[in-house]
Amino acid sequence: MQLELTEDQRMIQDSVRRFVEAEVKPRAAELDESCAFPWDAVRGLAKLGMMGMLTDPEYGGAGLDTISSTLVIEEIARHDGSLALTVAAHNGLCSGHIRQAGNVAQKKKYLPLLASAEKLGAWGLTEPGSGSDAAGLRTTAVKKGDRWILNGAKNFITQGTVGEIFVVLASTEKEKKTHGISAFIVEKPSKGFSQKAIHGKLGMHSSDTAELVFEDVEVPEENLLGQLNHGFLDTLKVLDRGRISIGALGVGIARGCLEEARSYALDRAQFGKPIAEFQAIQWMLADMATETDAARLLVHRAADLCDRGLSFTTEASMGKLFASEAAVRAGMKAIQIHGGYGYTREFPVERYLRDAKLLEIGEGTSEIQRMVIARRLLGS
Repeated sequence: MQLELTEDQRMIQDSVRRFVEAEVKPRAAELDESCAFPWDAVRGLAKLGMMGMLTDPEYGGAGLDTISSTLVIEEIARHDGSLALTVAAHNGLCSGHIRQAGNVAQKKKYLPLLASAEKLGAWGLTEPGSGSDAAGLRTTAVKKGDRWILNGAKNFITQGTVGEIFVVLASTEKEKKTHGISAFIVEKPSKGFSQKAIHGKLGMHSSDTAELVFEDVEVPEENLLGQLNHGFLDTLKVLDRGRISIGALGVGIARGCLEEARSYALDRAQFGKPIAEFQAIQWMLADMATETDAARLLVHRAADLCDRGLSFTTEASMGKLFASEAAVRAGMKAIQIHGGYGYTREFPVERYLRDAKLLEIGEGTSEIQRMVIARRLLGS
């Protein structure tokens, strides 16, 4: 694995860092408070090519390698986890599924719209009664002439109300369980398709989250995405790549916690000297720095394997597991270093901790990641 970034990767990193410092950082707290979707930032990132960063240039994308995409997500997450989640989900889930399983006609129709952010994408797997247990999904798709009829509901869907292009997983042969699940592209508006925003989340306030409801929604036959009953197998590949992005998001939040805590420790004085001179504070900062670097290396290892066309399922789970939990630990330590001020919204570390918690849950819980890793270790 190449540990040094290439010149192109550094240019991408610097470009996104400048944009985030100028356009995202100043408004992150305000958007978190108002729970408003960051349309301006999304459009700005689209102009930089970051809303289609993994899509081939022939379909309007930037065609970046996976390591470059992790650098982009990390830079955004350093100041705004919600926006980083929006970018990660848009690129990795909806667009990612179409890139992976779509035919040429589907790619030509949808990927340019997604890459330019003319339309945002969303991906529907999780349901009110099924999350990690995908075999338990109840949304159905029944063939009727040249149409598929979808019925069911999805929950906790990122970009659920702002999205206009949806990849939806549905059961097409229930008795086959995971081997009877197919994917469909659903466009908004469609008769019988409704969306309801979910409010009151702990964190990721400016990331749009919603429940989707399908009541006899008609989907054209040509909108079957990939092979019939092959949707779950494609989903596993989509999730593998998505876990690299979520790992990068964790690295960005952990880095933000470290940098904010270091700055505060150098400025805050107690007993006549900066608290950075106290060993207890130094040890917390040292742990945060070590874990942040370790998380980045794990995530980059998975990304490197992905770029080289090698198996990376276990490595993606390791990166996602460690980075997400390291981000939560960094948030806790950053608040502790800030003391009482860390418990207020005057400093961003409380927001970082709230945002980080989702990473231990979304795109496969920490428990699921441990199960994936253990199966590899035990050969099961």
